[in-house]
Amino acid sequence: MKARLVQIGNSRGVRLPKPLIEEVGLSDEVELRVREGAIVILPARAPRDGWAAAAQALHEQGEGGLLDSPTLTRFDEEDW
Repeated sequence: MKARLVQIGNSRGVRLPKPLIEEVGLSDEVELRVREGAIVILPARAPRDGWAAAAQALHEQGEGGLLDSPTLTRFDEEDW
């Protein structure tokens, strides 16, 4: 599908057809990325989306601990 860039203030934009927006599940906010010379538009995800489920899955597998052992700093050794 071809589209034209349109002037929007000092920027330029692309109008996306409603059926395309609905098919992909886009909302008012999207993520833009550049991959191999192409602009990719993705549905915006909330920060840390899916982290709770991933942590629960790790816990159920018995792998819910720290990945690295704690590293002491001077704040651990001195009185504040």
